[in-house]
Amino acid sequence: MTSNYLVVKAKNGNFATVKSLDMPLKIPDTLPAVDILKKENIFVMDDTRAHTQDIRPLKIVILNLMPLKITTETDLIRLLSNTPLQIDITFMKLKSHTPKNTPIEHMMMFYKDFDKIEKEKFDGMIITGAPVENYEYEEVTYWDEIKRIFEWSKSHVTSTLYICWAAQAGLYYHYGIPKYHLKKKMFGIFEQYCLDAKLPIFRGFDDIFFMPHSRHTEIRKQDILNDNRLSLIAESQESGVSIVMANNGREFFITGHLEYAPYTLDQEYKRDLGKRDDVDMPKNYYKDNDPELPPVVRWRAHGNLFFTNWINYYVYQETPFDISEIK
Repeated sequence: MTSNYLVVKAKNGNFATVKSLDMPLKIPDTLPAVDILKKENIFVMDDTRAHTQDIRPLKIVILNLMPLKITTETDLIRLLSNTPLQIDITFMKLKSHTPKNTPIEHMMMFYKDFDKIEKEKFDGMIITGAPVENYEYEEVTYWDEIKRIFEWSKSHVTSTLYICWAAQAGLYYHYGIPKYHLKKKMFGIFEQYCLDAKLPIFRGFDDIFFMPHSRHTEIRKQDILNDNRLSLIAESQESGVSIVMANNGREFFITGHLEYAPYTLDQEYKRDLGKRDDVDMPKNYYKDNDPELPPVVRWRAHGNLFFTNWINYYVYQETPFDISEIK
């Protein structure tokens, strides 16, 4: 089979070969990420072209809790673009929280409130980190709405990725796993070890891979091991718990940021420099550990592979053709 064709699942459960039109990620034509990624020579299918493909797209909803929405949109779309499957992206926002760093016009144009889509079902979901680590979960102003979304995902989504703060919050809500405050920010690029290389999520991975971390709190290994509903599938000798899986891949909790762009940690470091005493220079990041030199990117390949494996093995291969049958 050549690269111009792909295999898709038909309504009767059988598989058919159809012609592929490059990388069919379906997003609004005017989303800022489209122009940014095209300049990076990454193919992005806009909404207009996507309508010409006669296959059911995978429906992915992204709850973007990061302050810089456009940056996070671009980071995630960059990784989701690395698949031949058509993906229909929906951005979700909280009704109980108004972001301060993104124009309201952008939010109104590209985001939907949870209560507008809570009757829909999705093949996959991504929930990002949020700058609320130092608060107890119950102190977060939008915690009640987050809990509703976490509960909703159990019956309306085939597989969910929880990233950074969302990973900690998801583990706390679903499994009662506590978080612990760190004396110094876990900040930099750290070696990670796959603990079960046979899992499809790690297909094609090296024994060691790298992941950016940027957090003031942690999840502890023993708490994960004490709950037989959870599987610790990747860890680091320095940054600790890395990836936790539950429900045979219906939930992944990622404590770091495989989606980060090359200069994200640099921007965070220079933002906090001289303003905080608990943030050191990001480890294993700059060339020769010199912040005047550019970062050395060592996580891009595995970041792309992780998201591609998730889409293929835990979303596409598991979700029913009739999305209403998700249970």
